[in-house]
Order: sequence, then structure tokens, then C-alpha cells
Amino acid sequence: MKKFVAFLLSLSLCLAASCSGGTSSPSESPSAEPSPIESAAPSEEVSAEPSAEPSESPSAAPSTEPEELFRFTRENFPVMNGSTSTVPLAEGIASVLLGESREDVADLVNFSRTTMSYRSLMYGESDILIAAEPADAIWDEKEKRDFEWEMEPFAVDGLVFITNANNPVDSLTTEQIQKIYTGEITNWKEVGGNDLEIVPFQRNEEAGSQTAMKNLVMKDLKMMDPPTDYVAGSMGGLIEGVAAYDGSAAAIGYTVYYYANDMKMADGLKILKVNGVEPNAYTIRSGEYPFLNNYYVVIPAWIAEDHPARIMYNWILGSEGQRLVAHEGYVSVTDVGGGAR
Repeated sequence: MKKFVAFLLSLSLCLAASCSGGTSSPSESPSAEPSPIESAAPSEEVSAEPSAEPSESPSAAPSTEPEELFRFTRENFPVMNGSTSTVPLAEGIASVLLGESREDVADLVNFSRTTMSYRSLMYGESDILIAAEPADAIWDEKEKRDFEWEMEPFAVDGLVFITNANNPVDSLTTEQIQKIYTGEITNWKEVGGNDLEIVPFQRNEEAGSQTAMKNLVMKDLKMMDPPTDYVAGSMGGLIEGVAAYDGSAAAIGYTVYYYANDMKMADGLKILKVNGVEPNAYTIRSGEYPFLNNYYVVIPAWIAEDHPARIMYNWILGSEGQRLVAHEGYVSVTDVGGGAR
């Protein structure tokens, strides 16, 4: 396996070397078959010569053993896929490893969301995932296809609850959230708020946050069947729905901490405490906040040690990758200081 040389990690990228190297085709799954979904691979090639410095990303190059250098190029760069909430991180990874600006690498980040990204990996259309935990249906499909992957957490996130900033309720208990989403609690006055009907938004069934909601919060409890208008097909759609509902503070919804906090998507809304605990980087990493879920880096198990996807996999889990994860605002598994707030 080719080895790496680590570049110094700082808040600005200073890669001046040309990104040149041979062509390496991603390995195909031995069980791959024609897929009903489109490949996430970029449709056109761009020169590997860095034309601009990646913006706002720390400097890094893959490094596990410093004696030899592996160069990522446009030709050998793994096809990435994953969850909506990990798109900024994927852009940061591509920017750092290719020495291009975030704008220039955007064409390499065509994510098909959590559930479809796992399917793309099983169909051989993606080489590496940066994603939330898959829904139960994906685990079933994996078993039926006898597909093996390697899967390790690289960051931890919290499932958070949002409501209108004008809502006087600042905190809910786990039991209150469960009762809201089973339909037992229907008015904000039952949880210390105004006399106003609670409108609980949900995500679509295959969304990563819907999987987290069921596994972390509801557990064996059955969620109420929401009206179609209260089911959002995207994180942004849910947040917009909660913010805009009827011009009132009636709605509640859930998303991941990173998306609500660091992407500033909760402006005009507020993130609720749960059991009196405010979700932040400290309470999430320490486990004090109750609803925690991991982000995973995933590759097919049979990929060779010198395959670019495995090299990227190891780098994300290593010290330089973890610093980038924290710099991008996620709560890295390794406490590298700084990062998410």
C-alpha cells in the first residue's frame, strides 16, 4: 500500500503541488447488477492542477505512514455519496485532498440522501459513503444481497427538536416528545405553553432523521400518522414548514444538530432543550444530551488496501480527517479541540 505524507493542518489550505497521478478505476462489487438509480459519478473531467485554494478548509493530505505519498487526482478520486447533512463535509474533503476550491469540487458531491446512498454502494455506483445510519430496510437489503461493508463512526450528532422562536416552551422531556408524536399530547398548554394546537411535522419514511427519531426517541412506540402536508421530504423542507406554518408558533419538528446549528437553518426558530439539557458540541460528545446518532464512513469490505476509497476511509478516521470534521462544524468522534459549537 502506498503511504502518505501529512501536510500541516491550519485554518487555510496551502497546497501548491500539482495533483498528478495515474488512473485508477473504482472496484466493482462482485455481486453488482444493473441498478435502477443513477450513478453519482461526475459527468465530466476537470484538470487535477489546482487552480485555486480551497476556501475555509484546513490544510491536509492523507497520512498514515509518512514515507510515501498517495496523490488524489480527478481520475482516481473515489465516487462519494451520503446524507444531505454531510454534503459540506464531503466538499471539504474533496477540496483538501484535490487542492481545489470548494466551488470547483462541487461537481464531485452529488449525494442522493441516506437511504439511496446505501443502495448506490450496494449497486456498485459509489465507492465510499459519508452518511447517517441507514433505515431498517437497508439492513434487510444488505442481508438479502449478501453484501459486506466496513462501517465506522467518524462524527456524532444529536437529533434536535425545533419550534418557532416565539413559542414560550424552551424544554421538553422525552416522555412529552413521545406523547406529542403518538398523538396523546395535542396542545402546547399541556407542556407549559400557550393554548395552541401542536402541529408535529415528520420526515419521510426513508430519511436518516426519521430513522433516528424512531430508534432514539420513539423506540417501541408507534408514531401517529401525520397528514401529508406535515411530512417533509427534505431537512430544509421540514424546517421551512415549521417556520412558516400558519404564521404561528404551533409547529414542532426535528432535524440533526449540525444542520440546525452550523448551517444556520434554524434562524427564526429555536432548538429545544431535552430533559433540561441544551444540545451543543460538549453535551453531544459527552453523551449528556439524550438523542445521539453517529455519522459513518462506509466502504465495500472487499476493497483493496491501496484503493483510493480505502485510503480516504482511513484518512477520515485519522487525525487529519478528524480535524477537518471538527473544523467543518461537526462533532468529531475524536476530541481535536475547536470545531462544532
